[in-house]
Amino acid sequence: MKSQTEYLRFNVPARMGFLNITGQVERVVSESGVREGLVLVNAMHITASVFINDDESGLHEDYKRWLEDLAPFDASPERYHHNRTGEDNGDAHHKRQIMGREVVVAITDGRLDFGPWEQIFYGEFDGRRSKRVLVKVIGE
Repeated sequence: MKSQTEYLRFNVPARMGFLNITGQVERVVSESGVREGLVLVNAMHITASVFINDDESGLHEDYKRWLEDLAPFDASPERYHHNRTGEDNGDAHHKRQIMGREVVVAITDGRLDFGPWEQIFYGEFDGRRSKRVLVKVIGE
């Protein structure tokens, strides 16, 4: 069995944003030499997410609005008890919980085995600092 691990680094300048990381994951899969297997892609920070969906800007704006409705940014300690620790990102923890931590994608014949329109995204909910995403390829 082969395996390869790589860490992608991101620094999103906005508090919330989505980056299409499909090409970077495809590169790691290609470099691994794995023809049949799985790739795990996960955000290594509790205020960021990795998810699969369509690369359509209207959908991404809808996500931002929806997430802000569910867990609005509020730096005060009144809304989020977490902010009583001196943090201001209680909302970001909730947004990450909704959008998920990781994805696993099958590798078939050396390529990501996606359905129509599927792409891998990094979701940032407390940006303006460096964060990591783990890409772990396992297979033969």
